[in-house]
Amino acid sequence: MITLHGLQVATGPEQLLGGPFAASNRDAIMKDMIRRVVTGHDKKGMAVALTDDVIKTQARAEGVGTALLWVTDETPADISGNKDRARRKIGVPPPRKGSILRIVDFQPVEGEVKGDNAAMAKEMGIDVRVTGKGKHINHPFMHRTKSIDYAIVLDGEIDMLLDDSELHLKAGDILVQQGTNHAWVNNSGEICRIAFVLIDAHEPPVLKKNAARAAKKAPAKGKAAAKKKVRAKKK
Repeated sequence: MITLHGLQVATGPEQLLGGPFAASNRDAIMKDMIRRVVTGHDKKGMAVALTDDVIKTQARAEGVGTALLWVTDETPADISGNKDRARRKIGVPPPRKGSILRIVDFQPVEGEVKGDNAAMAKEMGIDVRVTGKGKHINHPFMHRTKSIDYAIVLDGEIDMLLDDSELHLKAGDILVQQGTNHAWVNNSGEICRIAFVLIDAHEPPVLKKNAARAAKKAPAKGKAAAKKKVRAKKK
C-alpha cells in the first residue's frame, strides 16, 4: 500500500503503482482509479471504516476496463469480519447465491465491430452466445448471465443491443436487466463508465423450455448429417 493524495492505494504487479511515477502522468493514472470505502464493526461493535483505498481498472477483452469492488458468496450475505472480499479471481457472473459489485469502463468503438465471441466468453467465464434470428443476436459482443443486474451509468453514454432492438443510455440512467442477451457498444466517442451490481438468479422458465427444445433438435441434426456422410461414401 502507498499513500496517494491522502488515500491508501492498493499496489501490485498488475496495478502499475508499485513505485514512483512521474507527476506528468499522475492525472491520467487517477482517471483509472476508483475510491472504495468499506465499513464494518470493530471488536467493540462500533461502526468504523475498515477500508478506504483506491482500485485501478484492469484492461480486459474488447477494449473494456473493469474494477472489482466487492463479492459475496451467500444470501443473506456475510457482513462480519474485515476480509477484503474483492481480493480474488472471478469471472463476470456472480457466485451461486452471491453478488458482485464492479465498475466497467467501455472504450468507444469505430467502424464495424469485430471480435471473437468465444474468446470473450471464455475470459468472462460464461457460455458462448446462442446464435439465431434477431437483428443483433449474432453480434460479437452479445452475451448473458444468469443474474439480475443493476446498472447505473455514471459517466458518458452507450448503446445496449438486445436480440432485436436497442436502447441508448446516458449518465444518470439506471438499467434493471433480468438475465437477457445484450451487447454493449459505445458509439459516443468518449469512455462510458457504468457501475454494475450482479445478483445470482433463477433461470427464466421460457429459456429453460427453449434450451430443452434445442437439445432435442441437436441429436436429430447429428443423425441426419451422419446419414448424408454414409450416402456420400456409397456413391
